[in-house]
Amino acid sequence: MKIIIDTAARSLTTIDGEAQRTCDLYSREAFDTVSLEWVRLGWSLGYYQTFTWCGHPVLQLPDDLIRLQEVICRVRPDVIIETGVFRGGSLLFYATLCQAMGNGRVIGVDIRIEESVRKAIGGHPLAGRIRLVEADSTSHEAVEAVAGMIQPGESVFVFLDSCHTKDHVRRELECYSRLVTPGSYIIAADGVMRDLADVPGGEPQWVSDNPLAAADEFALRHPEFRREPPAPLSSKTTYWPGAWLERVA
Repeated sequence: MKIIIDTAARSLTTIDGEAQRTCDLYSREAFDTVSLEWVRLGWSLGYYQTFTWCGHPVLQLPDDLIRLQEVICRVRPDVIIETGVFRGGSLLFYATLCQAMGNGRVIGVDIRIEESVRKAIGGHPLAGRIRLVEADSTSHEAVEAVAGMIQPGESVFVFLDSCHTKDHVRRELECYSRLVTPGSYIIAADGVMRDLADVPGGEPQWVSDNPLAAADEFALRHPEFRREPPAPLSSKTTYWPGAWLERVA
């Protein structure tokens, strides 16, 4: 697709094959078009890898983290579960929110947690709010260990950010959705892979093999969940399109 920005005419034109469309440069339509290309370009350059939380890498867009903060502070979950630990930055992000709210703890699950990460988290002032489970996130061992850390009546929020194949995310959604409490969410991160298949560093199979495809199928099978993103998330400045699944029953 070709995008033509004419600042003098205050217009944006997209040309896709024989189809051509022009809109006001300062419209929401233009903002979404430019935002998606900004996301694609930034991802290919590793923009998301340049951020840390409390000195630990957190591989997310700041836009997504701020929206996540808004929802967590509204839901105020007792337990936040994250699959995919990496360097621990996102676990510390959640723990910081829990500390600020005066409520909540975090459970991180990963198939392999490096000893350096364990030591860094264990030595952090917020370590008391974080528990780690080292196992395949979809294994019976991992799911039962996490479930055993949740007390009756506690509210639970789940963020899925480990292996991003459609099959793995599908299994994670089935495993952890049963732990999510009404009014809270399960999020399947990085559905943006669908839009990155043709950029440098992307893979052609990502068009269909991605977390968004798994979330789409999950939403059809589970009427107890509904797609409910934070209102401003209708723009394209996100790595998590279609990811927000709220439990309503």
